[in-house]
Amino acid sequence: MKRRALLVGRTRYAWPVPPAKFDALRAELDIHVLGTSADGTAHHDGTFTLVGRAAVADGAVFWLALPLRVARLLRELRPNAVVCQTAYEGAAALLARRLARVPARVVVEVHGDWRTSTRLYGSAARRLLSVVGDRVAAGALRRADAVRTVSPFTASLVRELGVEPAADFPAYMDLEPFTRAPEPLPDAPLALFVGVLEAYKNVDGLAAAWRNAAPRVPHASLRIVGKGTREDVVRELGVPWDRELSSKEVARALDDAWVLVLPSRSEGMGRVLVEAFCRGRGVIGSRAGSIPNLVEEGVSGLLADTDEELADALVRVLSDRALAERLGAGARAAAGPWLQTPAEYARRVRELVA
Repeated sequence: MKRRALLVGRTRYAWPVPPAKFDALRAELDIHVLGTSADGTAHHDGTFTLVGRAAVADGAVFWLALPLRVARLLRELRPNAVVCQTAYEGAAALLARRLARVPARVVVEVHGDWRTSTRLYGSAARRLLSVVGDRVAAGALRRADAVRTVSPFTASLVRELGVEPAADFPAYMDLEPFTRAPEPLPDAPLALFVGVLEAYKNVDGLAAAWRNAAPRVPHASLRIVGKGTREDVVRELGVPWDRELSSKEVARALDDAWVLVLPSRSEGMGRVLVEAFCRGRGVIGSRAGSIPNLVEEGVSGLLADTDEELADALVRVLSDRALAERLGAGARAAAGPWLQTPAEYARRVRELVA
């Protein structure tokens, strides 16, 4: 008999949910997923319970209701394990287990530095929750039955708490639009940023670096893809900007670029880095979080410690086609360790639950 697992996270799923990942998981486990709905409307079937969007204070409503929602599903489903997307969902699941009195094991995944969600994301008011958030997350990680990390960086964060990860493997990424043969570099040099426009992505640092670099490479350009609370920085910068693109459109945007730029202050497991690698594009990134785990200096990209170094790296790559091509070839060769099929990912999750 398959083990039963309840997957809990605040991920916003489009409805109907794309099947590849979950068909593979269903082949290994009896799964149910508690998440949120991308269209704001609640959805429910035999596998998914997607929560609708609250009219007011959607985030607060979700987190306050989460322990009760998980407790209800624990009583209904009697799963062997609850797999939680972050330490905050893990804290809710641990409380729900006490409320429901159901002996399900709690597995907490660590996809990034949990401290950034209150300090470098969203409105400044979140910072008031930093101390409480840190304690809740650390307590959940220490009390969980197992912790899974996704990169050497996230594993190091967990070990700082005295917890040894039970497993370390990447999150599943649907990379089908990115894995076809790379296109050659276009004629016009262009740097591309793709990510949420939040403080942890160092959007302000990117703006400062581009203002420094642009006069030195007048033939080059910067394109930004993303949305968030720092959109004002992008508006003031006045570069080409798309708030949102589909995966296929992101792949085409990478094809139109010479290099991806990712100057994050923190990065758990940069999916867009792997997407750029698959498209044969090198990366200019910060020495923060998991970026140095993926980007090898001078081989698949260039790394920077400051905004000034970031500007210098942009000038180097955007003024040297041969360098951009060499970094792109190195990036393409570096993609392999971060790729996995749905079946490989599902097998790893089943082994973790077991």
